[in-house]
Amino acid sequence: MEAAVSVVDKLKSFAKSTQDFASGVFRGGDTPNRRSPIEILKRLQREAFSDIMKLRDRQEKVERVLAFYKSSKGSPFQEASTNVRGEFDAVGAVLMIGTIDERKRNAIERTIRTGIDSRLTFETTVREKDTLVTEFVGSERGQINIQGTPLSLAKVLYAANISDWFSAVAIPVGGRCRDVAVPTSSHEQRGLTDYSSFGPPLLNQLNGSAIAVMGKKLNTVASLAQFVSALPHSGRHLYCFSTFGQVVCQLTSSTKLSILGIHKAATLSSQQHRLAAMSLPIGILQWSGHSEAPLEENGLLDGSVAITLESQRVESTRIGGWVEMKRSNPKYLQWAVNVADTPEDDFGWGFSLGGLMQGPRSWEHFQVESFINFNLGKKCKLQPGLLYVRDGATQFPALMFRTSWSL
Repeated sequence: MEAAVSVVDKLKSFAKSTQDFASGVFRGGDTPNRRSPIEILKRLQREAFSDIMKLRDRQEKVERVLAFYKSSKGSPFQEASTNVRGEFDAVGAVLMIGTIDERKRNAIERTIRTGIDSRLTFETTVREKDTLVTEFVGSERGQINIQGTPLSLAKVLYAANISDWFSAVAIPVGGRCRDVAVPTSSHEQRGLTDYSSFGPPLLNQLNGSAIAVMGKKLNTVASLAQFVSALPHSGRHLYCFSTFGQVVCQLTSSTKLSILGIHKAATLSSQQHRLAAMSLPIGILQWSGHSEAPLEENGLLDGSVAITLESQRVESTRIGGWVEMKRSNPKYLQWAVNVADTPEDDFGWGFSLGGLMQGPRSWEHFQVESFINFNLGKKCKLQPGLLYVRDGATQFPALMFRTSWSL
């Protein structure tokens, strides 16, 4: 019996082994871990914990790098944004005049500047309130050749708004009085000639490098600027110092009165050798003892004073006028009266009277101008118009056309 029981046990053991082998073959060789859910969960938990620790280490490294850059001072241009603006301005004229002689040519050049203006301006916002402006010029009106030249640097300007009532401007290259003057209107008016612009000619004078400050108190705004430039003169160098000042008073909610002027002084350098640009020897600040009378006669030191009055009746209608007087000759008066209605998105028009007087009864120059303004969208403007000029003994009418594009 014991032998029979032993045989039966062996047969049972063999049958179980055969069953286990068959199960392993048909189930693809399952391991004991796959058959245990608890072991599977433990393995997944260990892998997830390892991945989480790796991600945490990477996050800590990134946070340390960001904290380092935030704590460091960094560059003021780190978060600056730059706007690029291209401008194209063309003016043409059909002169109803006969043979052109020297006298007529001079009269035309004093009144009309035809040709093409093309410029590229980069405006960068620095520290949220300050502005850096860099301007390149390709061509300018008034030139015989309209093919233009390669882009050249015309202006570099940095405006710092220190507070709500005080600001400062630095212009290393290409400073004009208009750059440091108090703006009397938010809308820039462009007519067919310089007389039809709202502002006296001294604002367009190129005076070199400049530094200026501007302050505001209640209804009054004042600007003060100092220019310096170097010009060749009689085989030496003439260093010209120009002081510009302006006071603007808000008479009513729509009317502004502006008093502005520029005073010029110069000294001749005894050095024959020319220095590089933006180099100013300290010795030239000393009085050279040379007379300034010849310089005033040539107009190099001829300062001027001007008064402007501008009133804005509605959103786009403006009435303005200005008078400018030369310091060397108080009887020399330039003046203009302008009326314009030029909305930005509709049909507009403009009318201007202007002239130059050498005395109460001496009208050296007089002109009448009218134009129609068409806005073709926000980037293009067309201005056809009529102009009548009387300059001394020369007089002529002209058909004018101006087009302006901006990108």
